[in-house]
Amino acid sequence: MKSVDEQLELIRRGVEQVVPEQELRQKLQRSVATGKPLRVKYGIDPTGIDVHLGHTVPLRKLRLFQELGHQAVLIIGNYTALVGDPSGRDQTRARLTEEQVEKNAKDYLVQVSKVIDINKTEVCRNGDWFGKYRFLDVLALTSKITMQRMLERDDFTKRIKAGKPIYLHECLYPLMQGYDSVEIRADVELGGSEQLFSLMVGRDLQRDAGQESQICVTLPILRGLDGERRMGKSLGNYVGVAEAPYDMHAKTMSIPDNLMREWFELLTDHPKAEIDRMLDVAQTHPMQAKEMLGKAIVSFYHGADVAEGAAAEWRKRFSERQDPTEIEERQIARSELAAGGQIWICKLLVLLKLAASNNEARRAVTSGSVSIGPDREKISDPTANIVVGDGLIVRMGKKHVVKIKLI
Repeated sequence: MKSVDEQLELIRRGVEQVVPEQELRQKLQRSVATGKPLRVKYGIDPTGIDVHLGHTVPLRKLRLFQELGHQAVLIIGNYTALVGDPSGRDQTRARLTEEQVEKNAKDYLVQVSKVIDINKTEVCRNGDWFGKYRFLDVLALTSKITMQRMLERDDFTKRIKAGKPIYLHECLYPLMQGYDSVEIRADVELGGSEQLFSLMVGRDLQRDAGQESQICVTLPILRGLDGERRMGKSLGNYVGVAEAPYDMHAKTMSIPDNLMREWFELLTDHPKAEIDRMLDVAQTHPMQAKEMLGKAIVSFYHGADVAEGAAAEWRKRFSERQDPTEIEERQIARSELAAGGQIWICKLLVLLKLAASNNEARRAVTSGSVSIGPDREKISDPTANIVVGDGLIVRMGKKHVVKIKLI
């Protein structure tokens, strides 16, 4: 096991707050002296089915604790998901059914196992204890916190000022998350920066239960592909951990340059000195540095060889402006063609599902984003008829390339 100072240096990387840090040092000193690992908790509510890179920021920290010899405890919040975490929200979350949550939970575990060693992780569902609660147990839990304390939450304060409702069931969430820490006797809990309130409630509930209070470690919210908003499925600015290697790499190559340090620090294991060196390269060769970032991310999920292949494919398509190695075939009935195998370009784009309507197709053609054939003949006249043969390649923009299969 590494020394306390070595562990602290690794734990602090990319972290916003450690509350209180001195207690973490004491816990680590005791762990090193006794050989007893710390119990490190992270909870995830299965509210969707796509785990994205934003979710992996605390998961990677959980993996680090595993590598340092500590015990990872993953809470699948199948009951907290029914309430909905209000952290960082200016409105009530949509309610899910138990069936939706359970379906999501199974897929979450498959995706989470790409980040942490699931075979060495304690996996618990908080429905295992909350499902046994009687109404009197709920009353006992709610007696552990005052409404004044609950309304200290920044998100609730904002809602009050904006005249937006706060539903009573939302006040249960931090209590439930906090009680999870009591149930599994957590030494450390990981969470996003907006979750500090709930993590601190866990400290209070543990103290009330006669346990040693956990340390709260918060991590920053990863910004998504747009470089502004938090990464999220609903915003469409995310990279999923289950995505294909090429898509992962291509999306990474699309991020703004000012995101590179954040992504290097939170999504890779590169040492700080190496990150500084790569960002120096980025001053003059940003695409080279971004390619290193893309390969590092893809390597983690798919391996180094696959990452090199994804990078080479991206260069082929975008830097060298070649077509993809594998081009998707889309079928068109010969009966759609006029005499001489001709067809109106806008109709063709709609049939190939490259455009949703003739109007959208016209805009694409007029903007100069449509080309055909091996010579990349540009079609800029929206009234043009073109001759279609089996295997003709049609391109719309940089990302959409298809090959025609006549049937």
